[in-house]
Amino acid sequence: MSKDITIAVVEDDENLRFLVVHRLMTEGYNVIQSANGLEAEQLIMDQKPAVVLLDWMLPGKEGIEVCEAVRKQGFENIIIMMTAKSQDVDKIDAYSYGVTDYITKPFNMDVLVAMIENKVRFFLPKNSDIYTFGDTEHHPNIHSLVRDGKKIELTILENRILLYFLQNVGKEITREELMEVVWGYSSNVNTRTLDMHVVRLRKKIETNPDKPHYLQTVRGLGYKFIDTKEEE
Repeated sequence: MSKDITIAVVEDDENLRFLVVHRLMTEGYNVIQSANGLEAEQLIMDQKPAVVLLDWMLPGKEGIEVCEAVRKQGFENIIIMMTAKSQDVDKIDAYSYGVTDYITKPFNMDVLVAMIENKVRFFLPKNSDIYTFGDTEHHPNIHSLVRDGKKIELTILENRILLYFLQNVGKEITREELMEVVWGYSSNVNTRTLDMHVVRLRKKIETNPDKPHYLQTVRGLGYKFIDTKEEE
């Protein structure tokens, strides 16, 4: 069954590109493809696919540079980075090039398809969805907060954590649940890493990060997000 959604697969490894393209077509997606960064940039801007699967290492122009270039030209759809090493994720976070999400190679095709379906469901129909708490707006599709007219950038992981809390306001969420949502099933991160990201996120959303109003710790369990609407 056709989904009438176009996905661009940008990957210079011919075997992997063939496998991904074949699977996505089987799932009913329209697929366009490229093996070169420079060519891919042109393809993305010409065709405006709903989703771009973009390899990190490409001839012509690196994937991350392609991502930055198309974002600057106004491309707002989903870009999923395919990275060979999980360490690259830190680079994505550090430089905030406008990546929507990432998947680490080698990946399972079912996981890739599930990720795309999830992104299409969450980002495409509701591209304009904005969450508000206090005097702050969260724009998940551009990984940003807006407060007092100023934009505050979030990393990919901070964005995922905050989005999950805002979708579950008032609910107590265990660290395990949060790690599964944020890092996925194959995660080998520990709770200290999660807590470190929460601390960083608090610095961006709280007036006093040491005494959080919104993102509160639930002792022995995890966290919960409280929005009393008092400050709106």
